[in-house]
Amino acid sequence: MTGSTKYIFVTGGVTSSLGKGIISASLAKLLQARGFTVTIQKLDPYINVDPGTLNPYEHGECYVTEDGAETDLDLGHYERFLDVPTSQANNVTTGRIYQNVIRKEREGEYLGKTVQVIPHITDEIKRHIQALGRKGIYDFVITEVGGTVGDIESLPYLESIRQLRWEKGKDCLVVHLTLLPFLHTTGELKTKPTQHSVKELLSLGVQPDVLVCRTEHPMQKGMKEKIALFCNVDATAVIESRDADTIYDVPLMMQEERLDEVVLRRLGITTFPDADLTQWNDFLHRYKNPIAETRIALVGKYVELKDAYKSIKEALEHAGATNECKVHIHWVHSEKLTAKNVSRLLGTANGILVAPGFGHRGIEGKIEAIRFARENGIPFLGICLGMQCAVIEFGRNVLGLPKANSTEMAADTPDPVIAMMEEQKQVTEKGGTMRLGAYPCQLQEGTLAARIYRRKQVSERHRHRYEFNNAYLEPYRKAGMVASGINPQGKLVEIVEVPAHPWFVGVQFHPEYRSTVAKPHPLFVHFVKAAMSRSRSTTTPNVEKAAKA
Repeated sequence: MTGSTKYIFVTGGVTSSLGKGIISASLAKLLQARGFTVTIQKLDPYINVDPGTLNPYEHGECYVTEDGAETDLDLGHYERFLDVPTSQANNVTTGRIYQNVIRKEREGEYLGKTVQVIPHITDEIKRHIQALGRKGIYDFVITEVGGTVGDIESLPYLESIRQLRWEKGKDCLVVHLTLLPFLHTTGELKTKPTQHSVKELLSLGVQPDVLVCRTEHPMQKGMKEKIALFCNVDATAVIESRDADTIYDVPLMMQEERLDEVVLRRLGITTFPDADLTQWNDFLHRYKNPIAETRIALVGKYVELKDAYKSIKEALEHAGATNECKVHIHWVHSEKLTAKNVSRLLGTANGILVAPGFGHRGIEGKIEAIRFARENGIPFLGICLGMQCAVIEFGRNVLGLPKANSTEMAADTPDPVIAMMEEQKQVTEKGGTMRLGAYPCQLQEGTLAARIYRRKQVSERHRHRYEFNNAYLEPYRKAGMVASGINPQGKLVEIVEVPAHPWFVGVQFHPEYRSTVAKPHPLFVHFVKAAMSRSRSTTTPNVEKAAKA
């Protein structure tokens, strides 16, 4: 596309959790499938400087970008759909906006003027919104606005959108996502909440161009025309978005509703190529038509809030589709796992994945799960803290170090097999100070990791402060756990494995962040394949006994 970058804003009304991130990613996917270059950013109304400082119970997963930004989980959707890396510029919080404005005021940039929400805060917001467009590589910049219309904390963002619409003219468009609730007593969908949501948006000076209506049931005849009449939009710009079986159906549903065509024409683009979704449709076909199935236990301390492990869940789904296998995830709370019940809770699993996390809560349960996987030959994948727990378990039960631990959990442990990295010892601030972002990893020849990746060096994303203590490298190697991936600069251990085990891998990084529909992560693909092989083989006596229990 020639000409200036087009800006698309996605706002939400009536209620949160309607799926603005999925709609944004789906629209971006459709535009990308037509040959356009697209990126997506998220504006979060939190005072936090970055979402990485938020508790998973409040916010779900913290997603980490290539450049080490701790961001909102919606950026994971953006990358999984588009297969394009995001960066710190793709996620902006109110905290960061105000931090930048205050810094500029302290440096004298405003020449002693009174610093106000308008124009100083809104100017900073507009600068962030347009930063990606100024790179000159994107035809479209889609901006998702967190929260709902009417929220006090979102007002500066909506005012910035109002100003940008005036400044950009036809290069700017607003998609408003709203809800059509279904009343079971009358058996009908109601449009009034949508009308009030648009009225609220209009009161702020923003007229939506396109309405995407979330609904459990098909819209009734004449409903689009009714909404269009009351909300000042064309009937063709009222888009039905029904509940989907999977998030990966949504781009096709939006294509059927012609969302991308409506957007393109509203932006003055009248000629465009057909959408090529061949690869996407191939993925969906394999995802929905598996020829095998397997059961993987995901052990973590946030399993009651599955969004805390969103990228892991999706990476398993990608790997399942690649293997034409339905992956049944068995969510197991690590706090409830003990030596007495581990066989009952994990005995039917064909693979065991121990999830990342921080703090001592649920640690002993994770260690019991790892011991069960190691002793029974069950395929095992440990991620970040899961890898560290594997090192602790091996130290205690194979090396004969009963008090082996991480200094995060026991500062005075006599065998600190996991210890804080040297550069982290002087860090006092918690936010944005971990080992973050992509780092290289050198793979050792002849190892399982090398066979999985089929490369000598890879790059993976990190988020941690503690590492394998290299003072124990040789004892572990002699006992049967090898370091198969090493950071070439700091010599930090990134991957451990047990060669004598059918499939036992622990990784210090987060491979789930790199898994996309177009490129499922090889670690997950091979892990699922190993679980499939186990599901077809004869179970061990211990597991067989557990299955009957």
